[in-house]
This record gives sequence, structure tokens and C-alpha cells, in this order.
Amino acid sequence: MPELVLELNGRTWTLDPSRPYTLGRDPQGDIALDDARVSWRHATISFNGRSWVLEDHGSTNGTFVQGQRVQQWELGPGSVVNLGNANDGPRLTTGAAAPQQAQQQPQPQQAYQQQAGGWAQQAPQQAPPQQQPQQGGWQQQQHQQPPQQQGWQQPQHQQQAPVPQQHAQPQVPQQQGPGQGAGRPEGGPPAQGSPTTFHQLALGRKMRIGRALENELVVSDLQVSRLHAEFTATPDGRFEIRDLGSHNGTYINGQPMAKSSTALLGPNDVVGVGHSTFRLVGGQLEEVVDTGEVSFSARHLTVTVDGGKQILKDVSFGVPEKSLVAVIGPSGSGKSTLLKALTGYRPANQGEVLYDNRNLYKQFAELRQRIGLVPQDDILHKELTVQKALRYAAKLRFPGDTAEAEREARIDEVLGELKLDIHKEKKVTALSGGQRKRVSVALELLTKPSLIFLDEPTSGLDPGMDRDVMQLLRGLADDGRTVLVVTHSVAELAICDKLLVMAPGGSVAYFGPPEEALNFFGYDTWADVFSAFENYRDYDWSGRWRGSQHYRMYAADIDAVAPPQPAYIQPQQVRTQKQQTWGSQLWTLVRRYVSVIASDPGFIGLMVVLPVVLGVVSVVIPSDYGLVKPDPTKGDKDTYNSSAGMIMMILVVGMCFSGAANSVRELIKERVIYERERAVGLSRSAYLMSKVIVLGVITAFQGVIICAIGFSVRELPEEGLLLPPAAELCLAIIAIGFTSMMFGLVISALVKTAEKTMPLLVMFAIVQLVFTGTLFQIYGKLGLEQLAWLMPSRWALAAAGSTLDLSHVMTPWDLSDKDNLDPLWEASAGQWTINMLAMVVIALACGFAVQRLLRRHEPEVMRN
Repeated sequence: MPELVLELNGRTWTLDPSRPYTLGRDPQGDIALDDARVSWRHATISFNGRSWVLEDHGSTNGTFVQGQRVQQWELGPGSVVNLGNANDGPRLTTGAAAPQQAQQQPQPQQAYQQQAGGWAQQAPQQAPPQQQPQQGGWQQQQHQQPPQQQGWQQPQHQQQAPVPQQHAQPQVPQQQGPGQGAGRPEGGPPAQGSPTTFHQLALGRKMRIGRALENELVVSDLQVSRLHAEFTATPDGRFEIRDLGSHNGTYINGQPMAKSSTALLGPNDVVGVGHSTFRLVGGQLEEVVDTGEVSFSARHLTVTVDGGKQILKDVSFGVPEKSLVAVIGPSGSGKSTLLKALTGYRPANQGEVLYDNRNLYKQFAELRQRIGLVPQDDILHKELTVQKALRYAAKLRFPGDTAEAEREARIDEVLGELKLDIHKEKKVTALSGGQRKRVSVALELLTKPSLIFLDEPTSGLDPGMDRDVMQLLRGLADDGRTVLVVTHSVAELAICDKLLVMAPGGSVAYFGPPEEALNFFGYDTWADVFSAFENYRDYDWSGRWRGSQHYRMYAADIDAVAPPQPAYIQPQQVRTQKQQTWGSQLWTLVRRYVSVIASDPGFIGLMVVLPVVLGVVSVVIPSDYGLVKPDPTKGDKDTYNSSAGMIMMILVVGMCFSGAANSVRELIKERVIYERERAVGLSRSAYLMSKVIVLGVITAFQGVIICAIGFSVRELPEEGLLLPPAAELCLAIIAIGFTSMMFGLVISALVKTAEKTMPLLVMFAIVQLVFTGTLFQIYGKLGLEQLAWLMPSRWALAAAGSTLDLSHVMTPWDLSDKDNLDPLWEASAGQWTINMLAMVVIALACGFAVQRLLRRHEPEVMRN
């Protein structure tokens, strides 16, 4: 195997054919170049057993041989390759066995158009004549310059329609890499990468797919169940696929199969299993594994809100594989809307998002597993340790048949990759801002996503942490993932491969290499650019971009497609598969919630102190007769006991406040966590039920404490209606606490910020106090009585009133008509049961309301 000698920038390297060599700006690479036109990891050079080959890895500015951009090139003695620029980019020459002076290759006279990271894999067109190549980028002519800070007036011709793309040069197609084929016709198979393996299907034989070793086709992917699915070749020459009750589901053309169902496959059908896809080619099963090297593009994305206002306008751009893309722009430029459209959280009204040439909106059920999203707020419980937080996330995201050892191995792998292994026993709250962001990224990396989105990951971080986070993202991209980050920070844009600048109103103002952006706008700093956006809000920034040569170089190939078509997917059209059964998810969520509460001593202390205080408050109310009616035969002087109603009112309202306080912040503080987990398959009802169970137990415990203190010094009736009086009263107190806890969940799901929960909690408690029925007469008053039926405190005190016979214990509202009694206080077992059931009905209604309110915080394509 021959050695290869490289000469570059006056330096010489001798390459050993036993291993590949990386070439780029990365100082840790084998061949490091300090040139802004060269990407961080620009290319690799390796011996394939026959010859030496240079392979471009989607570099921003490209690799050129004799003026034409290439993806792969066979190297031999005397080869000449230019990096980053066809004319004057760093020049690499080769020799054999020993350094030799390479022969000078003739350079072309014309500059060639650079492609957007090489994703189209085609020979470039000739550069338009009105631009001349300059060091570090393309210098535009004066009539295309942006507004300057002094003395600028908007030229009329800059508001005209974009200049159409010219096709002066025929394009020479080259071999396409993985995931870079052209889009398929409607109904045909999606473009796929290079097949990994071919499997022969024998007639009448079954080929099982799964993670377990006993399968005929073993897929080493934790997203795949141990026994996932099986292919069968039928006697009539057709093929069928049967799901074997998989956890993450089996997908045909992006749509999930029903569990344990069977479907016949056509020649154009593509079966998705975890990160692998299969299709039939000539009687063989072709497997393509998504290793992360996928392209990503947005075409004509437009988002319209109520009233017809467009907040995102015709956004198109393409992202090559293994690249880092930054999105910046002023407030109101649609960055958050764009992120939601790109991830499928809020699909665009028009346009399409292509994941390796597969429509994300139409195949969201399958592709959502391959996309990671790190919101601006941390998507983890800060009370837990790093390792414990990742354990619960892994239990929710991996199939239910995943062994604990498999989950732990994957967690350790991710912690090591992000250098978090030394912090795994620390609580998340004890970490720095940059480390917490690493943990959020680690949580997303558990499922090995190919595409990662981050929303303001450096928000609130100092410049040092800002740099660390951006370098982390650079490393993720270099390791074979595509990373898109929305950020306000412009300090570390240079390490990105592409930069997308959004203009006010939601349109694209620039897309291309970050080092050329300021030159494109004609300013020295980003502060000046953002000031121009603010000062010239009505200027057609998008039109200027589309009429520029930068647009032709970096985005015209994306935009030159068919006119945008409506691509909004109705929510009911997307059916997603849950990784685990409902019961398994519920058990995991309950355990996690208990762990979160147990890790917060302050919350535990408050839960104990609050009922104790409320119970003591009820004790200090003076009462000569406890909770019973005075008995003149025993020497009692009074006929009625007005204190009984006051004591029960304090206990009921106190429990109302305690129950609602337990839950009023629980959903709003976890909203970001819920949004993300719901997108990866969390059951909404299981999540809500976990809250109801844990908080219900806590509330019942508090009710027992309040009753134990409140009734300990009070005389109670000798007999109850169905149970002992103390038990009936305690059940009524627990029921009002549980119903109030459900009201608290409604408030928590309704508000947009945690600060709004406290005023609503106080208002809720006051309203319950008014409608207990002990401060003034409610029954018999039209309108007021019906309104009181909606208040749980009315029914709770009515249940206690039935047990204590408050209609005869308390002083009647009208002494002249002692028979005009509150019907809800009737001392009968039937009425007590009705009062208790009324609180159950209110609690169920609150649960239904919370279910509906939670839908607002879910990806639109998953709402059902």
C-alpha cells in the first residue's frame, strides 16, 4: 500500500494508508489549516484499497479541481486541489513515496459559483459577471449595497422584483452522496442514502427484525424493540410486513402501522424501523441506516395568523449534512416561529420541510424520533441529579423492553461524550448555566438524533460559557449531526458553517457563510446591521437578498422549485406511537414526580406546616358546644350553636387553599418539559394522572392532619349517617381538598407565567369562602343558588352540614320560618352521598378541562 505525500502552504505530510486523515481548520485535526475559507472539518483523505481518495464533507466553500467543485477525487502523483476557492484557495499538491514538486495545473480563467455546502452535489455554474472574487468572499457592486449609516437614501431599483436566476452554464451532475438524491414524484419512494446492506428473502420464509440476537436481522438500535417486526415473502410473489407489538412502532411511508397488524408492501413502499429504512429492490430487502449524515431544507415556509397577517414570509434555505447553522435576527423577525415550523411543532401554512428529501410534516410520526430540540428553558427537573434526570428520560423515551443495563450504557456514553461524567452525581441546580445546557443536550442525544435544534442556548450566559456552548455545538456537527441554533449572540458565529439572518417581518435577509455576512450588508458590526433593520423596517430586505449574487450562490438551488403548496397537516391525520404502555409511562412518571418532591425539603416542609397551621386556626375559634346542638335538658343555656358553622367554614376554606396551593404551580413550571416529552411520545393522560395521583395522596394526607387537629378538641355527634361522624367529616374535608387541587391544575394549565398563579389562588380561596353557605343565605335565591352549585366549597360544607345537621344546629336565617331549611344540609345518608358525588363531578370536569388546556402546549400535528 503506497504512502502519499502532501504539500500545502509550504508544509509536507507523509500519509500512512492504514488510517484516514482529517483536513480543516480544527487544530485537533491531522492536517490543520488557518484559513477562513476552509471549513472546520473540510475533508478527509483515505486509502480505499485501490487508490487515495479525498472526500469533501459538505464544506461551506467547497473543494475544487481544475476550477470545478468536486465531492470526491482520486489523488495521484501531481494532483492539484484548491480548498475554499477555485482560484486562490489553499493549494494542495500530492506526490508518491517522497516529497516531489507537483506539476503546475492550468487554472481556469473564470470563477465558478459555490454551492450551499455542496448539498446539491453538482458542478457549479459560472459566477455572474457583475461579481468578482475577492479575498474572503464576493464583493458586490455598488448598486447592490445595503443602506449605509450616513446619508443613505433608498434607491428605487432596489425595491423591484428579484433578479431571476440565469442558466448560462450547463451543469455537470456528479455522483450523489447519502441522502442527496432528488425529490421523488408524489407516491414514489423517498430519496434514500446509499444502501447499507442487502438481505435475501426466501419464498415462504419469515425474516424477523429486532434488537435481540435471535432475530434473522439484528438492528442495534435502542429505538427498536427486541422483537420488532417480520417480513414474509408470500407464495404469490408478494411481500408483507407484520408488526410484532413494537414499542416505537413500524412505519410504512412515514405512517405508523397498528400494533400487531399486517400490511402488504408495494415496490414503492418504504418501511421504517428505528433509524433504519427498508424497501424491496428486485426481490431483495434493501436496508439504509440513518447515521446522522442527512441534508435538511426548508422551502417557501409561510406562516399566517388570525387576521391574515404573515409572521413568516416565504423562507427557503438548505442545510448540508454535518453542518452548524446559526439563525439570528432582531425581535419580531420570526425566529421562534421559524423554529416551530422547522421542527413540526407549528407547521407552516404553506411550504414544506424536507428531512433528507422526506416531507417532515407528512411523515412526522416517524421522523420526530430523529429530531432533537433543546428549548431556551432547561428541559429537566433541576431538583434531580444529572444521572437520575437522564435515567427517567431514558425510561420514557426508550422501548419498554429495554434492559436497565442497556439504558445505563447509553447514559454513560452520552455523559462521556459531553464531558459530564464528573458531574453526574450533582443536582442540576448545582451546575453552572453552561453545564445545565450540556445536560439538556445530553437528554436529547440519548436517542441519537440526526438533526438537533437549539433555541437560545447561550441566553443569560457569560462570554466564556457562550463560547463553550458554541464549541460544543461545533463538535456535535463534526461528529456527524446537523445542528441549527437560534441565537442572539454574535460573538461565535465564525465557527458556524452557515448563517441565516432574519429581517423584521419574518423574511430572509441573508443566508450563506458567516464571514461574508457583514460585507454583504455593508457594515462593520452586527450592532450596525440590527440598527439598520430597526431604522429601515419598511425596506425590502428580502427582495435585496433575492436580487443579490449571494442568493444565487447559496440559495437559488433551493428556491428554484415548484411554487409553494399548502402543506398544513390536520392534527387528526398524524397518529403517533407511544414507546411504552400507558401503565408503564404512568409508573415512571409517578416515580419521577415523587423523586422530585423528595429532593425538595422546602416543599415537603411547606406541605406539612400548612395543614398544621390551618388546623390550629380552627381550634382557636371559641365554642362552648363543639360541633353539636345545645341540649337544654343538660343545662345548656343556648338553643343554637352558631360556632359550629364558623368552625366548619374555616376547615373547608383552609383545605380549599391548601389543596389548590399544592398544584397551582405544578404544570406551569414543567410546561417546557411537557412540551418536549409530549413531542417524543408521552401520553397526555398518563402525565396528568401522575400529577393527580401524587398530589391527591399529598392532599389526603393534609386533610387528615387538619381534621386530626381541628376535631381533637371538639365534641362531635354520637352517630353519623353512614360512617362514624369523624370519618364522614374527614372524607368531606379530603374531597374538598382534592377538588381544589384539580382547580389548581386548571389554573396552572391556564396561565402563561408562574407569577400569575398566586393572585388567582387568592381569588379562588376568597370566592370559595363567600359561597360556603354559612356567611349568608344562599338557598332559595334565584341565580345565586345556581351559581353556588359550581363551587366545591358549597358542596363540601353541605356534606359536613348533613353529618352535623347544621340546619338545626345553627341559628336559622329566618327565625319566623324555622322550617325554611337549606335542602343541601338535610341530615340524610342520601343527601350526604349527593353532596360528595357533586365534588367528584366537579373534580372530573376540572380534569377534562386540564386535558383540553394541555393540548395548547403540544405540537399541532399531535393534538388529538
